[in-house]
Amino acid sequence: MNKAMLTVGIILLAVMSLLLINVLTNYQTGGELDYYLVKETTESAMQDAIDVEYLRQNGLIRIDKERFAENFLRRFADSVDLTRGYNIKIYDINEVPPKVSVKVESKTVLTFDDTAADITTSYDAIMESNNKYNALIESELKDANSDVGKGITCKEGSCK
Repeated sequence: MNKAMLTVGIILLAVMSLLLINVLTNYQTGGELDYYLVKETTESAMQDAIDVEYLRQNGLIRIDKERFAENFLRRFADSVDLTRGYNIKIYDINEVPPKVSVKVESKTVLTFDDTAADITTSYDAIMESNNKYNALIESELKDANSDVGKGITCKEGSCK
């Protein structure tokens, strides 16, 4: 009877250690996978959201907010692990110059309540360019009275 109980104890210890290793591995690799998924998805969505018409007219790179959000969510959903829950927050989208801040919270195997997230991944992306602006655009950007880069204001039905 003594050897049978020892055998059962060893088997239970082995099963518990395998479960612990599985949970720790899932948590450890989940953070790395989430980071690279968010990084690659953000950069690709920013490339897709470039406003080509604005680039041709003004020589400045600009992204469209709605197109970025749509591309990011579609790409993220195509590449995500279906066994985990995700909460995506897009904090800041700046159109000119292109800048995006994204935060993704994910739940691992150990998450039992819906409010807590085990892994939080934040990523800030700035799109840079090697384009040289022509002299007209450079002078417009340096001029404080220029309309380049200013917002549109609407008063009493007319927009300027």
